Amino acid sequence: MNLTARAKLLLIVSGFLLPIAASVATYVFFRPEPTGNYGELLMPPEAISAAAFRRDDGATFRFESLRGRWVLLASESRRCDAECSAKLYAVRQVRLALGRDASRVARVLVAQAPEALPAVPHEDLVAVMPAAREPVGPVNDASHIYLVDPRGNVMIRWPREPDMRRMLKDLQTLLRASQIG
Repeated sequence: MNLTARAKLLLIVSGFLLPIAASVATYVFFRPEPTGNYGELLMPPEAISAAAFRRDDGATFRFESLRGRWVLLASESRRCDAECSAKLYAVRQVRLALGRDASRVARVLVAQAPEALPAVPHEDLVAVMPAAREPVGPVNDASHIYLVDPRGNVMIRWPREPDMRRMLKDLQTLLRASQIG
């Protein structure tokens, strides 16, 4: 084998190996961003409570009245302190950041006791209390924020103190893909 034949062979081999080496180097040094969602998808989704709740003015509230809209659901079992206020702030900011889609999303706070209601009223927040003892579920889980779809199914949950940008990205993706609500 002379020099030109070796050069041709090395050129052919490098033509196959160079793209593989480039892709490995790109993956190692420029790691791709994860493509999954931030919130935990609940499988299978469970139906939201059909029970009657009481608004702070004494009126009756049922989740059925919000059918056709997405619902960000927060719950609080103790006095609405700084953590509770931060959770309500996060839910409000994420909803407002949706822009024109904000009207598709409602916010509900289920307070397990009267002292769990926020001291200062929040605009567009439906604050309710259970009329009767509710079984364990999204309406009395203070450690998460839930998303209820327009058909009344609890689909996603986020931590009590969410990363608002990632939560917003989840909601934007879902609302863009949704044909309902």
